[in-house]
Amino acid sequence: MDAVLQQLVEKLQKAYGDRLVSVVLYGSAAAGDRQEKFSDYNVLCVLSCVTPRELSDGEAVFRWWRERGSPSPLLLGEQELAASTDCFVIEFRDMKRQHQLLAGKDVISSLAVDDRYYRSQVEHDLRAKSLRLRQKASGMLSDSGLLLRLLLDSVSTFCVLFRHALILHGADGPATKREVIALASQRFAFAPQPFERLLAIREGKLKAREADPVALLGPYLEAISVVIAAVDRLET
Repeated sequence: MDAVLQQLVEKLQKAYGDRLVSVVLYGSAAAGDRQEKFSDYNVLCVLSCVTPRELSDGEAVFRWWRERGSPSPLLLGEQELAASTDCFVIEFRDMKRQHQLLAGKDVISSLAVDDRYYRSQVEHDLRAKSLRLRQKASGMLSDSGLLLRLLLDSVSTFCVLFRHALILHGADGPATKREVIALASQRFAFAPQPFERLLAIREGKLKAREADPVALLGPYLEAISVVIAAVDRLET
């Protein structure tokens, strides 16, 4: 376990004692696909229950964790966790697929995920993230640095959603971002180059100055629209 994750676990154990049920690492770090400059640590913290007391007890820990560049742990009660799988199908599917138990009991491996709204959530998230991307990009077109950072930050999210679009279309769902883009571009017939260039920058294989974010934006948005349409067609 990374030293910073060990510190987090120790702080959570001290803050919550026997109310701490489980601490789970998920996302790109658990999958071994994390880029230091662009990825953070995603942590699920399951407690026996979550009340204002628990929020207060964890405040200093969560502040410390945010100061190190990662979002506050996802805080759920144990019963709440089991009741939430129909609302957060994408998130819990990803956790079951790849997670690392940091402390406590494994509450994820045996979790039954309710897929009734899976397709709807994938489409909703694709459309919502696309709208948000366009909204933000509209105020950045004259600032190539800001626009490039926006695209670099968003590509990871769209790789996750593209993987779920592939799963809905019967694919196994590749593990890495590059594998997702390679298969999705073939399955849904879009140009992969904008995603490949952004991933190359994230990986340190291409310098930021070698990319033109304004030129990337159009085909990037078009590819997202193609995947949205493919998911939409699955509606029954």
